Amino acid sequence: MYQRILLPVDHSATCRCALREALRLAPEQHATVRLVHVVDMAQFAWSANEFMDVPRLQESLQESGRKLLAELAAGLQEAGIATETVLLEVWGGNLSHALIEEAVRWQADLIVMGTHGYGGLTHMLLGCVAEGVVRQAPVPVLLVRNPE
Repeated sequence: MYQRILLPVDHSATCRCALREALRLAPEQHATVRLVHVVDMAQFAWSANEFMDVPRLQESLQESGRKLLAELAAGLQEAGIATETVLLEVWGGNLSHALIEEAVRWQADLIVMGTHGYGGLTHMLLGCVAEGVVRQAPVPVLLVRNPE
């Protein structure tokens, strides 16, 4: 039923929970998992360039994303799961929109992602990528919370 599972990843504990769920689902569905990491390249562009090496910081973000994708892909492949990786770059855009675009482009059947489950003021201040994905996704979304 779910042949193509899109899994947004970052360095969080909630991501690891979503990864465990994808590890459980993918083999029984004979699915390919596409790991997606989104890097906001504009997050340092607003700062005073004379005090920071912005291109080097951006390069560091890209490299960190590539390492994360390689590490997680190796674990999935070791478990016998067909895996693809994508590093998406946005320039101050909406991260959930970038994930939705990738899900549509890749023709994902399911999106599995972690959520922090913030509420109240924290949610209002930080926003929620998962909520944006749920609201806009053209396919089912499985949100996984970190039980801790």
